[in-house]
Amino acid sequence: MLRQLSITSIFSLVIITSIAFASPSDVPSKGAGDKTGQVKGPIIITSATLSSDSKAHTALFEGSVVARTEEMTLYSDRMLVYYAEQTGNVTKIDADGNVKLIKKNLVVTSKAAVYFAEEDRAIFTGEPKAVEKGNVITGTKMTYLMKEERSFVENSRVLLENKKRQEPAEAGN
Repeated sequence: MLRQLSITSIFSLVIITSIAFASPSDVPSKGAGDKTGQVKGPIIITSATLSSDSKAHTALFEGSVVARTEEMTLYSDRMLVYYAEQTGNVTKIDADGNVKLIKKNLVVTSKAAVYFAEEDRAIFTGEPKAVEKGNVITGTKMTYLMKEERSFVENSRVLLENKKRQEPAEAGN
């Protein structure tokens, strides 16, 4: 049953997501098969409203959603966070509406995105556009492997910014 979260539930969700997105060096290993997200430090999610569904193991953030970590910030109108029943670790995030990811010099915008925590992979759809150091990439679907800082773009179009070459100063001028 869907219910509004209390202050205690919100605090618990922040703690759970902090553990889920901690880097492997921050959390002791529980065994060879144990995998954690690759984002360092805690994740803090703010929104106009927050509701949870304990049976479905989801938390729904709506209205000016901002998810911040040490390394990146994700914005959207709506964010549905899925978490594991046993551990409470975040497994997947669906972001819809005015999606914007900022990480270092990279800015990715789209209408929707899905983040898979175990693979540390995000898929952007709905006119995805990536801008980095003046270079622009667009396509129909953009997959970003965060840990490896690699991307794959379907139906891509690339605009590369040419740096102006500085001519050597001529003697006598």
